[in-house]
Amino acid sequence: MIGLDSNVLLRYLAQDDPTQSPKATKIIEGLSADEPGHLTHIALAEIAWVLARAYKEPERSIANIFAQLLRSRSIVVSDEAYVVHALRAASEGEATFADALIGALCFRAGCSKVVTFDEGASRLPGFELI
Repeated sequence: MIGLDSNVLLRYLAQDDPTQSPKATKIIEGLSADEPGHLTHIALAEIAWVLARAYKEPERSIANIFAQLLRSRSIVVSDEAYVVHALRAASEGEATFADALIGALCFRAGCSKVVTFDEGASRLPGFELI
């Protein structure tokens, strides 16, 4: 198994860099169930942020991309159950994937609530707008 930085998966998805995208494609398409790539939930949060901000991808499109990654036998995702929970919340339009993931991981850690200045995030259960 090899770890995948967010920029490698972004170059693969975007295919927007003539030097880096082919290298990323070779890595990603060379992964297998026997030799998978590992994505942390932190990398996924970075990827979601970049796709939304720089590439203007809608949250539902990002959720679809991540759902495909989770179905892949050649990609292993850290804290998969929490990622799935965050994807569900994001696809239902409650908040962004990153916000929902923050909440899921905070509650796993035993937090009673998550305080935020983000009105969108405050719509998630257990979040409190301050």
